[in-house]
Amino acid sequence: MRVTDPHIAEDFAQMAMSLHDEPTLEQTVDRVLEFALKAVGCTYAGIIFVHRETRVETFAATDPLVAHLDKIQFEVGEGPDIEIIEDHRGVMVDDTENDRRWPAWSKQVADAGVRSMLGTRLHTSDSTIGSLNLYDVRPRAFTAEDRDVAHILARHAAVAMASTREQSNLWKAIDARQLIGQAQGILMERFSIDADQAFTVLRRYSQDRNVKLNVVAERLIESGRLPD
Repeated sequence: MRVTDPHIAEDFAQMAMSLHDEPTLEQTVDRVLEFALKAVGCTYAGIIFVHRETRVETFAATDPLVAHLDKIQFEVGEGPDIEIIEDHRGVMVDDTENDRRWPAWSKQVADAGVRSMLGTRLHTSDSTIGSLNLYDVRPRAFTAEDRDVAHILARHAAVAMASTREQSNLWKAIDARQLIGQAQGILMERFSIDADQAFTVLRRYSQDRNVKLNVVAERLIESGRLPD
């Protein structure tokens, strides 16, 4: 697929809709990787996530080798993904055997049989989610048009991922609130106390035993007893 392809606008529109239709973050990411392989025609693809801008991890990949390549960067402390996340730029490596920007990383990646790489940042206006990384066993496999396609895909993907994560967090919060409400009702009926007093009891058990409030509520609902 190329930016000049007359069907590319329709392809990306369909892709964007399908991403937003995925119910979970894992399914959204899988769809992004599937589309990346098709759009650019590369050998491997993977996504790295950033957690509170202090920890990064390979969230998903089309092959276990990708996670190994990511791990190399974190072990040697250099590599294209680190630059993408820190400097907010996309990176293209034409040939790992000749690239001198990250010598320790390049040598090990070349030894693994991967010769070229294209990485682009996954971000929204609010935050950096991570990076989308494409790899190929051929040198000079990626073109400027491939980079444009990757950027467009990354923008759509980042918005879909951020939305999915927000929805997931929202439903988790709603579920937790419902659990706590049910647990309060049990305590109110059993001990003839009001809602505030019931919540205080749940919170005390949560704090004293270092267990999340919704977990205390869930155990009470399931067993009929507060945690020992």
